[in-house]
Amino acid sequence: MSTAEKKKPSMYESVQKQFDAAADKMGLNPNIRKILATTNTEIIVHFPVRLDDGTVEVFTGYRVQHNNALGPYKGGLRYHPDVDINAAKALATWMTWKTSLAGLPYGGGKGGVQLDPKKYSAGELERITRRFTFALGDNIGPEYDIPAPDVNTNAQMMAWIADTYMSTKNPSERSKFAHVVTGKPVGSGGLEGRDRATGFGVVVTIKEWARLRNIDLRGKKYIVQGYGNVGQWAAHFMKQEGAILVGVQDASGTIYNEHGMDADALLLYANTNSGGVGGYPDAQEIDGSTFFTLDCDICIPAALGNQITEENAHLIKAKVIAEGANGPTTPEGDAILFSRGIDVIPDILCNSGGVIGSYYEWLQNRNGEIWSMEDVIVRLEAQMKRSLANVVKVATEYDCDWRMAAYIQAIKRIELAYTQRGVFP
Repeated sequence: MSTAEKKKPSMYESVQKQFDAAADKMGLNPNIRKILATTNTEIIVHFPVRLDDGTVEVFTGYRVQHNNALGPYKGGLRYHPDVDINAAKALATWMTWKTSLAGLPYGGGKGGVQLDPKKYSAGELERITRRFTFALGDNIGPEYDIPAPDVNTNAQMMAWIADTYMSTKNPSERSKFAHVVTGKPVGSGGLEGRDRATGFGVVVTIKEWARLRNIDLRGKKYIVQGYGNVGQWAAHFMKQEGAILVGVQDASGTIYNEHGMDADALLLYANTNSGGVGGYPDAQEIDGSTFFTLDCDICIPAALGNQITEENAHLIKAKVIAEGANGPTTPEGDAILFSRGIDVIPDILCNSGGVIGSYYEWLQNRNGEIWSMEDVIVRLEAQMKRSLANVVKVATEYDCDWRMAAYIQAIKRIELAYTQRGVFP
C-alpha cells in the first residue's frame, strides 16, 4: 500500500498507542493498565430541535467519561461535523492525563454534538444547546461531570447550559449548581482571564522551553494553525515576547508574510470576516498543503487533531512544536519529529492552561469568591511552570522525550490513587 493510500489513524488509535508506550516504559501495574485502557461511561443521545423554518431536525450528541479516580470528570463540549464516539473517547482520555498532569482534582470527560454550527442561526444554536443539556440530564453535574467550551462552542453556550441545568433543579437550591460548567461569561459566574487561559498557557510553555534551550524569543518566527480562541491568544502573547508571526492557517485559508503580521490586527480583520483569516490584505494567500513546510522557528498547531503526520513531519522546519490543539501529532509523525531533533511540547502539558483556568472558575463558584485577572494569570503561570518542571524531571529520569514523560507523570498520579485506595469491592 502506498503512503497516499494509508488509512489515517483515528485520534483514539493515537491516544491508545501513546498510553501503551508510556505504560510499557514505566512498568505500569497490569491491573491498573486494564482500567485506564478503557472508558468508564459512553453516552449517546438523539434529540429533536425545531428549526427557524418550523421543521424538526434530530441531532446526535455524545459525552464520554474516561476516568474519575482523582475527581469529577472534566472536559469540553464541541460542535463539529467530525464529532463521534471515537473522537469523544480519545479526547476524554487525553483530559484524564491532562488534569492529572496539572495536579488537579479531576478526571477526564469530553463530548459534543455532530453538526456544523455555521449552518444554524443563533436561536437554533441556543435551542440545540439547551435541548442537548436536557438530554444529558444528570450525566453532568457540578460534582460529577463539568463541561466547558471547546471547538465551536463559547461562553454564551456555557451560560445556556448552566441556565438549562439549573432550571431542572429545585428553585431554592439552584444557586448550588452554577459550577456545572466552566468557561461562562464573567457576568454569569465566569472567571476573569478564562478566555485567554489556554493561549496564555501555550506561551508560558514556549517561554520555558526557550529558557531551557537558551533561546531568545525576540525576532523568532512562528506559525499558527487555527485562529480561534487558542490560536489568537497565543499569537497575542507571542507578540508581547517579540516573536514574529509569519503564517496562519484556518478553515478560511492559509496566509503568509515572511516579514511578519500583527497578531492583533489580524484578529480585528478575522472578526469582520466571519472569524476567518483568509483574504487578509497584509499577507499573501498560499497553498494550504505547504503550511507546515514554512520557514519558522516555532509551530503552534491550535486547530484539530491528526495534522502532523508521517506524510508531512519530515518537511517541518520549526525547532519546536507547541501543541495548542488536542492530538495534533500522530504517533508516526511524533517519531519522525523526535528522530529529527525537533522538540514537541505535548498537548496534555502545552494546552492545559484552559482546564487549569476552568478549575479556578469552579473553585470561585463553589466557594462564592471573585478572583481578579491578576490572581488568575499569576497562579496559572506558576502552575504551568510546575507542570513543565515535573515533565523535564521525568524525561531525565526515564531518558525519554517530553510527551512520554508527560504521560508517565500523569499516569503515575492515577496509579498511586488506585494503589492506595484499592479497587471496589
